Amino acid sequence: MHVAITGNIGAGKTTLAGLLAKHYDWEVLYEAVDGNPYLADFYGDMERWAFNLQMFFLKSRFSQVLEIQETNKKYIQDRTIYEDAYIFAKNLNESKLMSDVDYQTYKEFFDMMMSLVQPPDLMIYLKSDLNKLTDQIKLRGREYESNISPEYLGSLNKYYEDFIAEFSDAKVITVDINEIDIMKPADFEQITKMIDRALLYG
Repeated sequence: MHVAITGNIGAGKTTLAGLLAKHYDWEVLYEAVDGNPYLADFYGDMERWAFNLQMFFLKSRFSQVLEIQETNKKYIQDRTIYEDAYIFAKNLNESKLMSDVDYQTYKEFFDMMMSLVQPPDLMIYLKSDLNKLTDQIKLRGREYESNISPEYLGSLNKYYEDFIAEFSDAKVITVDINEIDIMKPADFEQITKMIDRALLYG
């Protein structure tokens, strides 16, 4: 079984993935942030490092998908391979931070990979407004994220809304973290009940 969490930077994906893994006794696959050789450079100069960063994330996410598909374990995944192409790379290209040539090369790699990718059984979308995202990014205190602009986050939010509205490969449940605090036991229980219903009834 494959459950995936999707959402903007600072939405709380990693936190929720860890909590759900513990609650359900699932294996958890985190996003390749620690040890990522391009992330800090990217936030300092997005245009220079956009292609490098997106290729690194694509490779990492594809590797995770293959791991999920090759075992019989139950997995919770922090961010999906879909977001890399349909949100982050697309946003970088349309913002002129990734050239058309680089984007086309990226998309060709992505399209080849997708012929081998099975969609998750369930996708959990963490929806958040801009103020909540910026507050949570500041709270976790990653130095390289101090360069993230509100405009960049706002643009990603728009792409997320478009993506979720159009995505039909898997069942999606939306958790509005403007209203729900993942760390509160009662709110977390509300999330697990949504998951249980979705997995039980498809």
